Amino acid sequence: MGELLAAPAEAAGGLAVYGALAVDGSAPASTRQALVDSGVPGRLAAKDPTLWGPEAAAGARAGLGWVDTHRRSRELLPQLAELTTELADLDHVVLAGMGGSSLAPEVIARTTGRPLTVLDTTDPGQVRAALGDRLARTVVVLASKSGTTVETDSHRRAYWQAFLDAGLTEAEAGRHFVVVTDPGSPLEAVAAELGAITVLADPEVGGRFSALTAFGLVPCALAGVPVADLLDQAEAFAASLDRVDGNPGLALGAALAAAATAGRDKVALVPDGTGVEGLGDWLEQLLAESTGKGGQGILPVVVESPDSPGLTGTDVLTVSYGGALAAGAVPGAGTAPDVAVNGPLGAQFLAWEYATAVAATVLGVDPFDQPNVTESKEHTAAILAEGPPPAPAPSSVEGAIEVYAPPGAPGDLAGALRHLLGGLDDGGFLAVTAYLDRHADADAARLRPLLAEVTGRSVTFGWGPRYLHSTGQYHKGGPQVGSFLQVTGTVDVDLPVPGKPYSFGELQAAQAAGDRRALAGRERPLLRLHLTERSAGLAQLLDAVGSLRA
Repeated sequence: MGELLAAPAEAAGGLAVYGALAVDGSAPASTRQALVDSGVPGRLAAKDPTLWGPEAAAGARAGLGWVDTHRRSRELLPQLAELTTELADLDHVVLAGMGGSSLAPEVIARTTGRPLTVLDTTDPGQVRAALGDRLARTVVVLASKSGTTVETDSHRRAYWQAFLDAGLTEAEAGRHFVVVTDPGSPLEAVAAELGAITVLADPEVGGRFSALTAFGLVPCALAGVPVADLLDQAEAFAASLDRVDGNPGLALGAALAAAATAGRDKVALVPDGTGVEGLGDWLEQLLAESTGKGGQGILPVVVESPDSPGLTGTDVLTVSYGGALAAGAVPGAGTAPDVAVNGPLGAQFLAWEYATAVAATVLGVDPFDQPNVTESKEHTAAILAEGPPPAPAPSSVEGAIEVYAPPGAPGDLAGALRHLLGGLDDGGFLAVTAYLDRHADADAARLRPLLAEVTGRSVTFGWGPRYLHSTGQYHKGGPQVGSFLQVTGTVDVDLPVPGKPYSFGELQAAQAAGDRRALAGRERPLLRLHLTERSAGLAQLLDAVGSLRA
């Protein structure tokens, strides 16, 4: 780690990248020099839509606004000040949004220590808990770029009914909603019907690049975050974007690409404990959805802490991140990262967006589309319309777990787990996806480090349906080397979706089944475990995985 500090860091606008030059230098030819020779830094800063080829040009032209959206977002500041004053009595902020509409605000709130309830689930228990929390003081931010997100529409319906059931008039209920969406989206029209305040987002910025637009700023401003600071941090960093030298975003993008093209196509993202909380969850979508397509991609692996399993491997680039390294401090907080990125959150957002776009030029993919995201959505819609297919019989039932082993696998729990883990491809990964309550069933997240320790391989963890809006694109469009463990749970008390013929529990089950159907079409290894009693089933599953270490 001393070598990491001794090597020259690339720094600008308060953000420094350590180790990137060494990663690039380990390649047979410098990726960074090739990028410079192609004029990528200046062309990207100038929003050149031809960087990713002619087929991607139209989408890039419509999606490169993130390069300078932090400047346009300053126009929102007076409106946000008025909004926070007008709604000062509504001090419980609930953000109903998925993917790019919720991940950045959650990072901002966690990093600044401001309370924000993020509702990005269809789990009935989690939705019911949110509805029962300080309803009279709640303002719901409905955030959807397209305006058609099924989860957000369901949340809107549930909250509207809850406000009316609490005795509010329709006019009073409308005051409890703020809508963030693109101009002309269906949600803009719905907002007018509700009588809700609408804040229009930058239409030239895609969802996963929208951290410094209204999607990131509105809920955080309502939660008390000084959002102008984020714009200041991005502005200070933006001066480096067109440089050949002194360009941390270029250094980071070149390192990501150099590693990926040399076979290190997994990026372990680890917090260094210096003031940026949860950035890995936002980076997960940015990297996976931007690069995971056409059989290519960089797989982000969000690691809990510097001492958690799964940080290293022959196919892994280890990257630490933080916000406030003291002078002389060692990046990585005890681990030995290949690359360390340290700086304020506004600069982090812009640096990683730039680096992701740079890496995509090397990989030859369009960073602004998500061609496979709709697959699971379409399967879900079909299941809801047609009704669920006949439920197959479990291959075994052990305690509180029903085992649905794939053909050719042992039917018992331990045997099915060993079969799944033993079948990991060379250079493959295991994705754990949990359609559960990420608060009440939080122990499910312990599966990731346990399985990483057992396998010595890259293991990711995602809450369903949240991950469908992030790593779900990589699962279907990236390299087909993934194995999948899906965990579902019995719903004891369901919750209707007002105005729809299905409940939240039925929607959640359809989303899980839709994703299984999409993965089955790619013939990827998939083991489903259903918890008939969630708490007992999780404890049993954790014990079963732990026993595999023996």
